[in-house]
Amino acid sequence: MTGTDPAAEWRRLAGEGPEARAVGEELLRRWSEPHRSHHTLAHLRDTLRAADLLLVWDGGADADAVRYAVWFHDAVYEGRPGEDEEQSALLAERMLGRMGVAPTLIGEVARLVRLTTDHHAEAGDHEGAVLCDADLSVLGSEPEGYLTYAAAVREEYRHVPDHLFRVGRIRVLKSLLDAPRLFRTEPGRRWWEARARANVSAEVERLRQASDEG
Repeated sequence: MTGTDPAAEWRRLAGEGPEARAVGEELLRRWSEPHRSHHTLAHLRDTLRAADLLLVWDGGADADAVRYAVWFHDAVYEGRPGEDEEQSALLAERMLGRMGVAPTLIGEVARLVRLTTDHHAEAGDHEGAVLCDADLSVLGSEPEGYLTYAAAVREEYRHVPDHLFRVGRIRVLKSLLDAPRLFRTEPGRRWWEARARANVSAEVERLRQASDEG
């Protein structure tokens, strides 16, 4: 199971070779960038931990592909939905290639990273389901933790005026609520679905009230 030290987790996954060490240092630097508030090392740790919990349940998923995808899925983060995921996937292709990772695994990691654009894993996509559920597990936090998450997201979009942020955020949250299910795995639904829907619905209501008051 995942511990609390991302550097140690990377070494367990990628090994101790010089290229692996260099890539790990670069990834840790990226996840520590000062403009990040939510997409930080804490989010990386939480997503790795959630992925490991789900991998215990789904022994058929390629654990290495999922874990590499967790490391790279927000390696590029500039607040540009879609573009960030694409650039993160391209970064994974370059960096894993430098490490000598098998091309088939590199291709799978890049595919998984791109899935986090909309978190729509197809039926039968074990790796995609595990990664997407792990990434969205923050939505199923306890209410106080969710409020901290929502405030961190707002901070990352501090350059966006309040009214524009509210419009865009409500649109994103409504798309989540309109989906028949937020989580693709059985334990994901059992652990996080009900609380995630309650949290997201409450945030939508707060944003709407703020818009009415504004």
